Formats: sequence, C-alpha cells, structure tokens
Amino acid sequence: MLVKTFGSAVYGIEAITITIEVNISGGSKPFYLIVGLPDNAVRESMQRVEAALQTNNFRMPRQKIIVNMAPADIRKEGSAYDLPIAIGILASSGQVENENLDKYIIMGELSLDGGLQPIKGALPIAIQARKDGFKGFILPKQNAREAAIVNDLEVYGVENIKEVAGFFNGKVQLEAEIVNTREEFYKSLTTYDSDFSEVRGQENIKRALEIAAAGGHNVILIGPPGAGKTMLARRLPSILPPLSLYESLETTKIHSVAGKLAASDALVTTRPFRSPHHTISDLNVLKWNNFN
Repeated sequence: MLVKTFGSAVYGIEAITITIEVNISGGSKPFYLIVGLPDNAVRESMQRVEAALQTNNFRMPRQKIIVNMAPADIRKEGSAYDLPIAIGILASSGQVENENLDKYIIMGELSLDGGLQPIKGALPIAIQARKDGFKGFILPKQNAREAAIVNDLEVYGVENIKEVAGFFNGKVQLEAEIVNTREEFYKSLTTYDSDFSEVRGQENIKRALEIAAAGGHNVILIGPPGAGKTMLARRLPSILPPLSLYESLETTKIHSVAGKLAASDALVTTRPFRSPHHTISDLNVLKWNNFN
C-alpha cells in the first residue's frame, strides 16, 4: 500500500517541502530501501524507526519497504525525517489512519525508545508549510515555540511517536502551541546581558563606538590582550537601534537553522554578538601571507 507523508528540507535559511512516499509490498524477507538522494543519516533512519516502533508495541512489517523522498534531485540531510518515515510505515501497514496525513508537515528525530529529539530549522519549515497551505505542523516539543510564531498554522509539539499515532487515529487530542508574536517581540526587545552603561573610563573609544552606532559605520578595535576590545564590542549592540520585527524573524531563522535557539525562546529580539576565537586574527594574517 502506498502512503504519502510530508516533511521539509532546509537549504540556507529557506525550506522546501519534501514528499515522503512509503510503499510496502510482498516479499519473503524484510528489505528496506530509501531513495531520493538521502545522506547517511537518512539511510540509518530505518534502524532507529524499527527500534522505536518495536519499543512502543507497533509492528514493523517484515516485507519489502521502499521509501521515496521527492523531489529526488534535492539532497536530503539529517535525522529529522525519522518521524514522517515511521508514520508513513505505520499508515502503509494499516496501523495508523491516513486520511489526514496530507494536511500536516511532520518532522522529528526518533530515539530508540520512541521519544523525539529537537530538530534544526523549525521556523523556516513552519513558514514554508503555511505558504504551501498545510493545516498544521507536528514536531518535537522543544521546537514548538519557535514554530508557533507563524500565524495561521496549527503547531503541535509532541514528545513521542505514540502521541502522533494516537492523534491520527483520533485517540489523542494534541494541544496546539500558541505564541503571541508581537507580545513576544516587545517583551524583551532591549534586554541585553551586557550594557554599554557598565563601561567605566575608556572615554575615547566609547565616543568612537557611539559615533559608529549612530552613523551605522564599521569599527575595528586594535590593542593588546586585556585592553577591553571584546568587553566593549560585546556591549555595542545595546546602543544600536532595536531590531524591527522583520529583522528579528530573519535573525531567528538563522539561529533556528544553526540549532542555537533555546526551547524557551520563540524570537531572537536583541541584536546578536559573535565572539571569534582569540587566534582568528593570527590565522587570517598567516593565510594572507601564504597567499601572497
């Protein structure tokens, strides 16, 4: 029986909807095959899926199972396809009703006990799911808040595969995650861990940073270790203009794809600061000298 579930692939900070086709046919020996340019993590998903299904008292068909991930010319990476593949196998084998599968994007990495691990890129996936007209998005509970900032999309955070199977069988009622995007945005718009007002002395460099922040100029800080370069740079975002909602969404998408967004956060509302390794300047100089 052929069944289709839907997932998503993230490229850069944008997402593409992936159709996951599962077909179970006759055969005297179990045979599993995943096609559609999967990487090693995707190929290994069948072992995780089989263990998770057996642990949760589901039946893993001992037949020929073909999984096709379309479009087939786009490379599929990561372990977040475990859940849609597992639900596709359950639906194709008659253990889960398939009439509502086409209304939801499903993503999540399975543990061997059936629990779900967080995924990367939940926000761009949710944005694309709304564009493509899906009713909802089912994903690990740790990622529910970041996906829920997308309006007009039902976001369900789940903890294990039993909840998902029960939801499609009509035996479990999932509660949609609701986030007020504007309230979340304005709540901590100017809340920084380090503030520019904490700097004592350093009047000349403080004045230079204030002018740079006001005019939108670049700044280079040069000095010996311990002079306060990183300390000042870390506090520079606190005197920059606040992020707009659009900028906040774009920044959150980057953090989401990188897996740097905490489960309690829905939006990145403050300007980020990245501190490179203290040897990065020396390495760049060495590379430049070798190049020349």
